[in-house]
Amino acid sequence: MSKRSEHELILREAGKIAQALAETFAPLCEVVLHDLTNPSHAIVTIENNISGRAVGDPATELGLARIGDPGFPDKLVNYANTLRDGRQVKSTSIGLRDSSGTYVAALCLNMDVSYLNGMADYIRAFTAIRAGDGMTERIQGPRSEDILKRIRDFSAARNKEPKSLTTAEKRDLMALLEDEGLMLLKGSVDLVAKALGTARSSIYYYLNK
Repeated sequence: MSKRSEHELILREAGKIAQALAETFAPLCEVVLHDLTNPSHAIVTIENNISGRAVGDPATELGLARIGDPGFPDKLVNYANTLRDGRQVKSTSIGLRDSSGTYVAALCLNMDVSYLNGMADYIRAFTAIRAGDGMTERIQGPRSEDILKRIRDFSAARNKEPKSLTTAEKRDLMALLEDEGLMLLKGSVDLVAKALGTARSSIYYYLNK
């Protein structure tokens, strides 16, 4: 294969990759294919244009550095860049060599992260919760399952069954259930009495202590 044919093959196949990447990461990622054998008119493909360049524009400083240095890295990934209007860009540049090891093309990605950074700030502000005023609320009212789970957890922490709790422990449990608003549920007294194996009157006694 001649040098020219090989060069055309590399550009053609790289062009497919450029189009696929552009479609995948649209609209925030600009994808540019450079022909490094023609630095004065290097850009042969530009998708999702955010830099304001056009097909036929010259190679960048990085492109020229790659042309002039065979030892230039094949990949530069996620390096900082800036557009003319000051927007921050995260860039990646991939050099493509021919069979002799000479750079003949470069595939570059420029991600506009200024928009994403703005979105991140918005999300942080939107999800911020004001703390320090001591105010909390349960959006959903208590359910019988919540009461029974709290009783089981309280008892398990003491290595006991609910019905084996001492009088003092039952008093502490009732205070906890009341503080958490779980005794507001209709029928909660009967539910707790059954779980603890005690009479309704005992529950009222514990609540009034």
